[in-house]
Amino acid sequence: MDLELLAALRTPEGSAALAAAAEVAGGDPLAAASALRSRGVPAPLAAAALTQTDLRRRAVGKFGAGAAAMFFTRAGFEQATRAVVADRRAARLRAAGVASLADLGCGLGSDALAAARQGIRVYAVDADPLTAAVARANAEAAGLADLVTVECADATSVRVERFDAVFADPARRRAGRGRLMDPQAWSPPWDFIAALPQRVPRTVLKLAPGIDHALLPPGAEGEWVSVDGDLVEAAFWCGPLAEFARRASLVPSGGMLHGSGVEAAPVGPVGRFLYDPDPAVVRSHLVAEFAAVVGGRLADPDIAYVHTDAPVDTAYARRLEITDVMPFSLKRLRALLRERGVGRLEIRKRGSALEPEQLRRDLRLNGSAAASLVLTRVAGAPTVLLCR
Repeated sequence: MDLELLAALRTPEGSAALAAAAEVAGGDPLAAASALRSRGVPAPLAAAALTQTDLRRRAVGKFGAGAAAMFFTRAGFEQATRAVVADRRAARLRAAGVASLADLGCGLGSDALAAARQGIRVYAVDADPLTAAVARANAEAAGLADLVTVECADATSVRVERFDAVFADPARRRAGRGRLMDPQAWSPPWDFIAALPQRVPRTVLKLAPGIDHALLPPGAEGEWVSVDGDLVEAAFWCGPLAEFARRASLVPSGGMLHGSGVEAAPVGPVGRFLYDPDPAVVRSHLVAEFAAVVGGRLADPDIAYVHTDAPVDTAYARRLEITDVMPFSLKRLRALLRERGVGRLEIRKRGSALEPEQLRRDLRLNGSAAASLVLTRVAGAPTVLLCR
C-alpha cells in the first residue's frame, strides 16, 4: 500500500470496497480478487482492500473489535503494541499526572490512541510518510483526532521539553536486514534515546524483551511484559515514573513480581513439583524472587526451573508434577515411554543442546497416554524429568 491507495481506501468508494472485501475474503485470494473486480472495483483498490481485510482479521488478537476500523501496513502490524499492553501503560502514565505526551516513533498509533483514551494529549511522529498517514487515519477512525496530532518527522527534531512525558519506540528492524541487534543502528539511535530522561524526566522507552540490562538508565525501572505467557516487550520507566528496579508484569492476569533484594535462590535436590517460570519472570532476572514466593529451590544454580516438595498455586509459572528423574539416555528414555504407553509428548528444555523435534523422532513414540518431558541439567549433569 502507498499513500495514494490509503487515501482511496478512505473515500466512500474505498469503504464500499472494504465492505465487499470482507464478504468475499477468507477463501482463494485469486477468486476473492476476481469477485471484487466483477463488482467494478479497480484492481489496485481491490488488492489493497483485500490486504486490509486480511490484516484487520489478524489484528483482532492485538486490538480486539477496534481492529475492524483500523488501517495497517504489514510491518506496522507486526511491530504495533498490543492494545491491552498500551492501555496498561497509558493508565500508568495518567495516574502519574501526565497530561501531554510526545510519542516518538508512533508506528500505527497503538500507544498514542491508548494515551488519548486516557485523556492525554499526544503529539506523535514517525519518520515514514505512509506510517504517519496510517496513524493519523487510525486516530480519526477512533474519534480521537482532537487529542492526537500526527506528523511525519524525524524524532530527533522534536522539542520534547514542551511535553509532560516522552514515549519512545525506536525502530529495531530494517528492510532487508531484519532485526537490528546493535542499539546504535536503531532509528533513532540509542545515544539519542538514552539521553531523553535527562531532557524529560518522565520518559518511557519501549524496547525488545532481549534488551541488555546494562542499558537500563540509572534509577530507572525495567519492566518485562508477557501476554498469555508470550513475552512481548521490555519497557524502561525513567525518573519519577520508576517504582521498582525490575518488574515482571503478566497480562491479562494482572500478576506483578518485582525485585526485593533477594540475591540468589537456594540450590537443592529435585523436588516432586517443577515450576517453569513465565518468560517475563526469567527475562527480568526475578527467578530468585519467584522461588521465594513458592518456597522453592533450584536444582542447578544456572537453570531457571524451580522445585518444591508440595504444590503451590501461582500465576507466575506453569507447574508440573515429576514422576521420573534419570540421567539422559535415549535408550532408557525410549524404554520408559514405551512402558508408560506415551504417544503424545510435550518437550521443554533449559540448559540442553538437544533439539526437541529430532528427539521426538528418535523416541519413536507409540501409545495413547500424554506426558511432559523436561530436558535440563541437575548439578551440571544432563538430566531428564518425566512429568504429568
